[in-house]
Amino acid sequence: MDFVPLIDAIGEPATFAVIGLALGLVFGVFAERTGFCTRSAALEVSRGKPGNMLPLWLIAFAAAVLTTQLLVATGRIDLADTRFFGTPQSLSGAIIGGVLFGIGMVLTRGCASRLLVLGSSGNLRAIFSIAIIAAVAWATYQGPLVPLRNAVSGLLMTSSIGTNDLAFVAGSTATGPILGAALALLALSVAVRHRLSPLKAVSGAILGFLISGGWYLSYQFSLQVFEPVQADSLSYMRPLANTINFAASGGDHSFLSMDVGLIAGTVFGALAASVIAGSFRIRTFAEAGTPHWLRYATGSALMGFGGILAVGCTIGAGFTGGSVLAITSLAALLSMILSAMIADRVLDSDKAAQTATRPLAMPAE
Repeated sequence: MDFVPLIDAIGEPATFAVIGLALGLVFGVFAERTGFCTRSAALEVSRGKPGNMLPLWLIAFAAAVLTTQLLVATGRIDLADTRFFGTPQSLSGAIIGGVLFGIGMVLTRGCASRLLVLGSSGNLRAIFSIAIIAAVAWATYQGPLVPLRNAVSGLLMTSSIGTNDLAFVAGSTATGPILGAALALLALSVAVRHRLSPLKAVSGAILGFLISGGWYLSYQFSLQVFEPVQADSLSYMRPLANTINFAASGGDHSFLSMDVGLIAGTVFGALAASVIAGSFRIRTFAEAGTPHWLRYATGSALMGFGGILAVGCTIGAGFTGGSVLAITSLAALLSMILSAMIADRVLDSDKAAQTATRPLAMPAE
């Protein structure tokens, strides 16, 4: 794809932001319409209550892995210099950060991307949570919490195992496509068993395609710019921190990036989808059954710190990192899911018991 005409017209930072904006708009629309939520998928498993979120999530994840690995196998993208493989990564950060993030998304009843979508749809509790997540993420990424982040991250690095690439460990370039195909078959079988509608199945696949689309577009962009940039895809932790930097700069053009565009696109996409569908609704802490705001604040802080420590949220580490088979990302995703399941059992055991005879609550509340 030729970005040169757009770069000549608006500059490199703004062009990169436009790429993020386009990806975010599509993600915001489909995430809002499907209620896409990793927490809900995990809780369907832990509570033993079949629903539509697990097959939807599996289809999205399988689509992300399969299409990204096909791009790698055919030489359309090169991931060697990306943040997952360019330097040694932290295994301790992935595991500890993943655990903290998983607990946090149970406390706030939604992960970072889901809360951003909910906030854009009128949920003031989600907006409150996103504000805290963004502030703590910034402090952990480049503020006063950096020493603590570095201390935890330095406990165990991928240099101790020699690589962060699962395909390299497997010793075959065919590992990625084969694993992606196996995941796709698993996802389809679960979708059929759970009677997932074709429309939702296609929507899940589109969410997964956005991950490989982000890799492809950002990689093509990296080949056409003077200042070097790293190829990447969707994420919602570092982008929140970088959006704070952009806002603090007063909208300085040089602070524009794919991160800033992605956040803006997700907000506008989810807002438009909720307004058009008639699902936009103001929701506050005053609603019956809503946990105390301190629970949301605690969970948000855990996600802000844990997400940066794990080098991403359920989307940034789980889907983007998982799609390239980064060992730390897969470890982070597994830690997020398992800790969320355990935290739900411990913190919401009464609610879990109540849902034994009725459907799960909304994907995030």
